[in-house]
Amino acid sequence: MQSGISVSQELHDAFNELVSSPTQRGLIATIEAESIKPIHVLPATSPEFFSDLDSLTSQLSDKQAAYIVVRRYQNAPDGYVAVTYVPDSAPVRQKMLFASTRLTLVRELGTERFRDTLFATELKELSREGWEKHDASGALKAPLTEEEETLKGVREAEAEARGGTEGRRLETGGKLGMAISDDASSALASLKEEVGGKLVQLRIDTRNESIELVRTSNTDPSGLASEISTAEPRYSLYRYTNDLEGSERSPLLFIYTCPDGQKVRDRMMYAGFKNGFLTALKNEHGLEVVKKFEVTSPSEITVSTLEDEFRPKQEEKQGFSRPKRPGKR
Repeated sequence: MQSGISVSQELHDAFNELVSSPTQRGLIATIEAESIKPIHVLPATSPEFFSDLDSLTSQLSDKQAAYIVVRRYQNAPDGYVAVTYVPDSAPVRQKMLFASTRLTLVRELGTERFRDTLFATELKELSREGWEKHDASGALKAPLTEEEETLKGVREAEAEARGGTEGRRLETGGKLGMAISDDASSALASLKEEVGGKLVQLRIDTRNESIELVRTSNTDPSGLASEISTAEPRYSLYRYTNDLEGSERSPLLFIYTCPDGQKVRDRMMYAGFKNGFLTALKNEHGLEVVKKFEVTSPSEITVSTLEDEFRPKQEEKQGFSRPKRPGKR
């Protein structure tokens, strides 16, 4: 899973300067305006790598994620290590964004330059002892594929996420947790009553990292699309009444809409939290989602779309096929 963020020209230039300058040990970079940009140059005080670790950790915060590119092996074309540093107390959206973009950093700067990568959540992991532990564990583990590395990073970011706003946490079975407003929680509880046409719309406040209620309403299927925003992402839960199988039912539908043109970090947050949110609906609120829809525009959810999803599938009748005689093709 990649985020769509790219390495800036400033970082390309800074990395080229690092490669050509023996007086530099490394670079610290961050994500800004949907690109990765350098924010600090680490000087090389000695040919010995470990002697420069204090100057590295002094430039890092326990609340701010960062990328670190360091020259570890002197005079080696592939002597660099890419570090993704995501501290425990960093905001949730930073955790997701930095984890999902870590391969982009290495790929765009040149995979042939990097002998190793490291994912750290604590400053002590970047101390001499931390590097030595990483070396020891790396010698025992089989190398991961690119996809496995990315998923590992995202899982680590999710597992370390503990941020959020005041209020009750929406627990997600060990995955990403997020605060949920009282209004949103009450609206979800109201869906336990199988009232046909009930629609609850939720949004993620990406600044405060919480789920908020947009509105509740009642609508028939023909008016559903017009109720949902075409300008912002939404998690919508809808009690769809149908009698296609001879008895009236009102199963619960989950509709995730994400219009074109959304910010990368917003798309990442909605997509990254979606599965955990569905888990929490079942575990915390006892709500069983029968059908899930993920669309760009609400207009894609039409009456016929819903009817097709619930129309009984007709089995195709096939005639008896006589086995082929041995030796025949």
